[in-house]
Amino acid sequence: MTRKQRFEHVIAYFEEAMPDPETELLYDNPYQLLVAVILSAQCTDKRVNMHTPALFERYPDIPSLATAEYDELFSYIKSISFPGNKTRHLMGMAKMVEEKFAGEIPMTVDELVQLPGVGRKTANVITSVVDNQPNMAVDTHVFRVSARLGLTVRAKTPLETEKQLIKYVPTGLVYKFHHWLILHGRYVCVARRPKCEECGLKPLCPYFQKVMKAEVVKRK
Repeated sequence: MTRKQRFEHVIAYFEEAMPDPETELLYDNPYQLLVAVILSAQCTDKRVNMHTPALFERYPDIPSLATAEYDELFSYIKSISFPGNKTRHLMGMAKMVEEKFAGEIPMTVDELVQLPGVGRKTANVITSVVDNQPNMAVDTHVFRVSARLGLTVRAKTPLETEKQLIKYVPTGLVYKFHHWLILHGRYVCVARRPKCEECGLKPLCPYFQKVMKAEVVKRK
């Protein structure tokens, strides 16, 4: 099977099994999504969603966040991973949006990565989710699942993974594709004990054929 054919099969499967994938972060506007994605770094979406309602009630927009006091803002996110760094990032992000972008969340990757706490992955998430731009966000799930399915070959970094995926995914599906891999990695192709027995992609999955096939037989 060629790489092109492998991508076609994977896309066809997800189009059938998961036609409308979405981020699991809760948000109402680009500001809220940006804050939630910054908070989600090395933290689960579920935990972030537990804290953002109160956070957004207290800081409903960029101006209110830009004038936040460190200790008060910290108190809203202290149960999220790396709360100190993220408090500083949120304050710095809001101030830069106010001062450099006239209070509007920028909507290009090059502009977004200038903001504190925003790397390429976060910028790709924001632009693809808000604006359906063809930008591929690569988190640990995307990195792992794309390698296991043979969609990437010897990709050692998120950027290498992103470039390989973009090469084969149709432009109009890029904004969906990273959600497909994220959700598949979160609930089926999990890191330690992938649930291959319930995965519809196992017939074409190199990882299943090489590593997990015998394990699945044992489980039965």
